[in-house]
Amino acid sequence: MDTLLRTQKIQAFLPEKTAAIITGGSNRFYLTGFNSSAGTVFITKDKAYFLIDFRYFEKAKQTVKSCETVLLNNLSEQLNSLCKKHNISEIFIETENVSISEYNRYKEILPCEISQEDSLNKFILNMRSIKTKSELESIKAAQTLTEQTFDYILPRIETGRSEIEIMLEMEFFMRKLGSEGVAFDFIVVSGKNSSLPHGVPTDKKIEKGDFVTMDFGAVVNGYRSDMTRTVAVGYVTDKQRQVYNTVLKAQLAALKEIKSGKLCCDIDKISRDIIYSAGFEGCFGHSLGHSVGINIHESPALSPKCNTVLETGTVMTVEPGIYIENEFGVRIEDMVYVTDKGCDNLTSSRKDLIIL
Repeated sequence: MDTLLRTQKIQAFLPEKTAAIITGGSNRFYLTGFNSSAGTVFITKDKAYFLIDFRYFEKAKQTVKSCETVLLNNLSEQLNSLCKKHNISEIFIETENVSISEYNRYKEILPCEISQEDSLNKFILNMRSIKTKSELESIKAAQTLTEQTFDYILPRIETGRSEIEIMLEMEFFMRKLGSEGVAFDFIVVSGKNSSLPHGVPTDKKIEKGDFVTMDFGAVVNGYRSDMTRTVAVGYVTDKQRQVYNTVLKAQLAALKEIKSGKLCCDIDKISRDIIYSAGFEGCFGHSLGHSVGINIHESPALSPKCNTVLETGTVMTVEPGIYIENEFGVRIEDMVYVTDKGCDNLTSSRKDLIIL
């Protein structure tokens, strides 16, 4: 039912004699509920079509309820036919997902104007930023698998084990739990490698005194979760403890202030000011968070440059960090659901300083 309502909203958005062409994988899934590597959604004021090739056609006919499923055999001819059938004079495209070559191809094959406006793109992104009840339940289910994986791996983080070994065990366990895949390539970094915010797991062995940062998430019904935890092995120094406590303080302060009506940049500033005032200016070089859904990074973002007003129904990550080059790093990340009274934290895994 969600997909039908989404398609109807786009139809209501479209002016007379216009149509929308949607080919981006995430938006295609959002509107059809069907996951495929190809396919074209064509939406007019009164009709929606899903053109899909033979590989997916049978399954799409069974799955897609929001569009008429059409076997794709010649995209140019079929789009031309649909434009003529519905008297289309202008086509809106996803400006964020369409390349210049694709745009030029549409201009060549279609008998109508191809709009360069990004109004359709913004409309879909705004729709996707507000999660429905079913979307939220899928994200919660993915987060449950993520937390079960964290509980599983904690007693298995030991000196002598490599970052890659831990990452692979986490991924295998999560898939055994029922995750459709991984939300993104897991980050498992330790010691000096933990100063790399998006470091890639290596064959480095875990050592006593290391921080181990794990950034990971599951996928349920096409929706993703995202969580980061940093734990210590053996012991921590005073500096490590100070950094960890500063990051945790910065996160808790931001969580306390998140609610609909707040500017994204203002929430970012809360955490950033705490980190900078503790003497770590220049050590927090990424945004405080981002929306999550079908993609791991969606709009809006909790960043210094984002003036978007938070709305009820948005799912955001809150992930401050401190990264000291060639020493270590700490990041703590939760996912929250924004409401008009604050936010519901979807993450329940402990985040006090764990020393294994």
